[in-house]
Amino acid sequence: MARELRCRDVGPDCDAIVVAENDDEALTQVADHARSVHGMTDEEINDPAFLAHVREQIHDRA
Repeated sequence: MARELRCRDVGPDCDAIVVAENDDEALTQVADHARSVHGMTDEEINDPAFLAHVREQIHDRA
């Protein structure tokens, strides 16, 4: 089953939705989105607290 994350669920007021085959692919897409749209640095993206929060928001796609 596909996995999904809504950017809004992580924090920012953003309508982006990541859809991926698995959590690792979702995290890659989230990192790309965070860099390009929200201007986050690799240091911010790789912060353990941020990654844990993102992982908590990934869920099976309905």
